Amino acid sequence: MVVQRRKKKTFKPKFDNERDQLINSAGAGATNDRLQPDRESNKHHSCDNLQPATIAALNIIQTRAHNLCNGNLKTPVIDCCRDVNCYLNATVCHPYSRETCETIIPTTTSKELNSSRSVSSSRLFLTPTGDDRERSTSREKSSETSGTRKSASPAPTTTTTKAALRSIQNADAHKNPTDYEESYMLKIHLDLFAWLLFALAFVTRFYRLSYPRNVVFDELHYGKSVAHYMRNQFFFDTHPPLGKQLIAAVAESVGYDGNYTAAHVGSPYEQTFPLFWMRLIPAFCGSLLPSAVYFLLKEIGISRRTSLLGGLLVVFDNSMLIQARLILMESMLLLFCTLGLYFLLKFHKSKFLHISWLLNGLASSALLTFAFSVKYVGFFTYCLAVYLIVKYLWDLLYDGTKSDFHIVLQTIAQFIIFCILPIVIYLSIFYIHLNTLYKAGPHDVVLTSAFQASLEGGLASITKNQPLKVAHGSQITLRHTHGHMCWLHSHAHVYPIRYPDGRGSSHQQQVTCYPFKDVNNWWIVKKPKYDDIVVGEKPEYIRHGDIIQLVHGITSRALNTHDVAAPLTPNCQEVSCYIDYGINMKSELLWKVDITNRDKEGSIWKTIKSEVRLIHVSTGAALKYSSRMLPGWGFRQHEVVSDRETGGKDVIWNVEEHRYTKDSDRAERERTMMNAEMIPTGPTQLSFMQKFLELQFKMISIGGQVQSHMYSSNPLEWPLLSRGIAYWVSSESNAQIHLLGNIVIWYTCTLSIFIYIAIFTFYLLRRRRLCYDIDEEEWTRLLHVGHTFFMGYLLHFLPFFFTDSALFLHHYMPAFLYKVQLFCFTVDHIDYLIRRFCVPSLWMVRSYRLAVMAWCVAVIGVYIRFLPISYGTTKLSIEEILALRWKDTWDFVVHRAVGTRTVI
Repeated sequence: MVVQRRKKKTFKPKFDNERDQLINSAGAGATNDRLQPDRESNKHHSCDNLQPATIAALNIIQTRAHNLCNGNLKTPVIDCCRDVNCYLNATVCHPYSRETCETIIPTTTSKELNSSRSVSSSRLFLTPTGDDRERSTSREKSSETSGTRKSASPAPTTTTTKAALRSIQNADAHKNPTDYEESYMLKIHLDLFAWLLFALAFVTRFYRLSYPRNVVFDELHYGKSVAHYMRNQFFFDTHPPLGKQLIAAVAESVGYDGNYTAAHVGSPYEQTFPLFWMRLIPAFCGSLLPSAVYFLLKEIGISRRTSLLGGLLVVFDNSMLIQARLILMESMLLLFCTLGLYFLLKFHKSKFLHISWLLNGLASSALLTFAFSVKYVGFFTYCLAVYLIVKYLWDLLYDGTKSDFHIVLQTIAQFIIFCILPIVIYLSIFYIHLNTLYKAGPHDVVLTSAFQASLEGGLASITKNQPLKVAHGSQITLRHTHGHMCWLHSHAHVYPIRYPDGRGSSHQQQVTCYPFKDVNNWWIVKKPKYDDIVVGEKPEYIRHGDIIQLVHGITSRALNTHDVAAPLTPNCQEVSCYIDYGINMKSELLWKVDITNRDKEGSIWKTIKSEVRLIHVSTGAALKYSSRMLPGWGFRQHEVVSDRETGGKDVIWNVEEHRYTKDSDRAERERTMMNAEMIPTGPTQLSFMQKFLELQFKMISIGGQVQSHMYSSNPLEWPLLSRGIAYWVSSESNAQIHLLGNIVIWYTCTLSIFIYIAIFTFYLLRRRRLCYDIDEEEWTRLLHVGHTFFMGYLLHFLPFFFTDSALFLHHYMPAFLYKVQLFCFTVDHIDYLIRRFCVPSLWMVRSYRLAVMAWCVAVIGVYIRFLPISYGTTKLSIEEILALRWKDTWDFVVHRAVGTRTVI
């Protein structure tokens, strides 16, 4: 009997066809194009200069690759999948990393590797020499002729691997000395696309930059701010000062003296005004922006050609052009936001604690801080960066190769770089701002008395010959400390007998809060037990808890409140000056002094420094500013009430101007008040942090008070460009500058948002059903773009729906830039889909790219069509303006007759 023996099965890991081919070709030494990285993008991986012995040694290691990482082969030689269950404890480089890493093989060779230097990741990508290519080609031909397939060489033993690694070390030892000299050479790589974008943007932004020599829209505001910097005069703005500081630095370098006489939009600039230099910084930042967008798109993984498209869209958008040619902040804001995100992406790709990691992190943090130091809308980009940082740290938790200590160290380092450093930079910018503006200016009245007193030339009556402590007989003005600027005020007019809603009043003398300095703002502090109000040689100071009366200086009637509903706030009590109609109500004239900051300033009532609440003795209500404006019978002044709810900042008052009463004669006393000096001239001391915190509070609370404007718009009108803004119109012709974007770009980019949402939802639903239509790399790129650009768009667009103040089209510019970048990804992704699923139909790929090129031609055509209202250099007729009015909601300004303008 003949027994046939079964052939013994050998275990072979399950690979797909592509990986089998990679392993077999690697073992046989055959040339395989898939093993060769793109030479253009990976020149640093070239190994043409390796000795034949080195190549042979690495080929031996390559044949063992199927044993590594649980049978997975991800790179041509070694690329561990970082699986914690991998039997080989190997540390290798990512295939797209440019870092230097160590290749660690089993324990038997670790001692030898400790004495050898690290193997560069570039050596793991083999490029056969000419002889190797010939031998590989001959083997392929012989294999095809015989019709047989050569099997991979058997895995070498550990001794063989040792010998292979020794050959690598020997090859390095005998390396040509000229190769070491190359490490000391500086190589400069210029990206021609980036320089092309910069050149195009520079020409378009700087063309006739000094035209028009008239104030254009918000140039009126920013020009005045720069002039105040030149004269060191304090000014108030609701946005941080960095952008104005940069422009002021350039203006000072050319000798600008701060002479600014423009009174309104359209006013001509004087010949001595350095208009070109004032517009230089915005124009230069606008010139750099397209290249910055190009680098950001390329860094996030979008192809070079599509990244170039993104930069060109910024160049050929008319709204971007207009904002960059004027003394405005948007171009600086957008540049800092874009570069901040670019360096953040590079930061997360850098090796931890490497010099590039540190430099990219510092650059990103500084630029993101600069963004919201120009305009507060840049804070949304900072929030986006924080979101990306938190997501990066969260993803680290899934990396089994990272220890707990490493993750904690990463978190602490990034907290310092992106939280502590921005605070330091932000404080430094305001430190320069407040130290430069040390003189009193036209806007200091919006701040508290203490702040005004810290300025040179501010509040003379407080700092010059004015008593510090309030006493019985003091003549004072009481100012509302926080929020709106106004003083406690009264006049001889009385409340109406009945209000329009039928409620009755006390018909006593009105008490209001008046936003201007006036003689009727003076009050006299009087203790109830004294009849004489003259201050003697030993003043009796008012302390916390004392009971006083406040007598109006001009009418001599005492401050009073009672159980009568206030005019506009019926849930509060009316405040009036008491008129004696034969009814004795002396108890209602008494007020208790409550010093809220006595722990810091002491229990004696002091001028400026002490913040007080005046509590009515009979009712327990506090004197309060209600923020409501009285109708015509109250002369449009602000309502003052008394509220039983004594908390909040609207019940806080402070003494601003102060003097002692020296004459008991009423007529002489009133004459002194009428002639009193009320113009400030002298400074007092206030710390930087006190001034900084107060200024921040005022910037937040007062910002956005513009309620209506002819060219204001709502956020729903922005994506489809429904409203523009008339920036400037010539007084001699219909030449004008009108803020409008390139309508082709705006509409298609808006459409791309919905396309992105649709494809993301489609892929997500398909992946839930385990249907993977795109490879993992493209899915990761899709998610990364969503986290960066789509989230950036939402963060810069949605908050405006909750804003009460007037909004304009230029508020949409940051969101628009994110929308452009999201559109570029959409274009690139559709190109990927066509190449993936329509490979046999090459005409479809070419047709799609031709369609994109045709669309670009349309973009340039529309851009050129609207250049006359972007530069304002062309004298347009009414017919030509009507031809540009593509939407009925676009309101252009034209001259119907000499000196007469109208909106069409």
